[in-house]
Amino acid sequence: MNCEATRKSIICNTVLVFGNSGVYDADMSNPSTTHETARAFPLTRWSVVLAARGQAPASADALETICRAYWSPLYAFARRSGHSSHDSQDLTQEFFRRLLQQHWLDAADRQKGRLRTFLVVALKRFMANEWRRASAQRRGGGHTHVPIDTAFAESRYAADPAATPAEVVFDRHWALTLLDRAIDHLRTEFQGAEKPAEFDALKACLTTKRGEIDYAALSRQLETSEGAARVAVHRLRKRFREVFREEVAQTLADGADLEGEIRHLATALAHE
Repeated sequence: MNCEATRKSIICNTVLVFGNSGVYDADMSNPSTTHETARAFPLTRWSVVLAARGQAPASADALETICRAYWSPLYAFARRSGHSSHDSQDLTQEFFRRLLQQHWLDAADRQKGRLRTFLVVALKRFMANEWRRASAQRRGGGHTHVPIDTAFAESRYAADPAATPAEVVFDRHWALTLLDRAIDHLRTEFQGAEKPAEFDALKACLTTKRGEIDYAALSRQLETSEGAARVAVHRLRKRFREVFREEVAQTLADGADLEGEIRHLATALAHE
């Protein structure tokens, strides 16, 4: 996908996820509905890690899960900060090694309660204060914890305009990571329901404006009526918003401003 197509998909996803009652499903833009959903969320991975402060095995497992999920925005931040692809990979790996082994969570700010804020601030400090000393252990040091798909990271990084500040690149890649995780979650749900082909047919509707969806073609692909195809798209969009909100909540401490974080991510995705 070229840069312009990527950008178009980002903007379409922004409108879909964050709501437009004039075009999309009005019930999901109803404040009472979204607030009820937020209150129903269980304890998040980030909350568990903060509560345990690295002292329990469960906390270490949760932190490693977070590292595996959210390395891409940090890699992009390192790249935009002037590091080469190889150095950014090494830097990200070493940062996560330190995070996992040296109890850096002791510096986490419970009042802010945002995983993205903690990680990018910690990475900045690491790059400024410790990366030169850590560079002697790069490549072959036997400390790899997080699998990094450099080709994927580079293709996504290349879609960002060259003048975009590192902080904006980080926030955009953070939001894209959450969107990816929401889509993967939906794919898993359809596979669990033994409907993978239905998901393959419907998933393009997540990045297509409602007025541009060819329901006649979609109904033929699904082997159903146009009315049923419209209902399927409606349900998929609704479930996507729910899952995306859950993914965002996973990155916040309990009681943090979920609505404010979602607005911030929408701005990051739409940034020129």
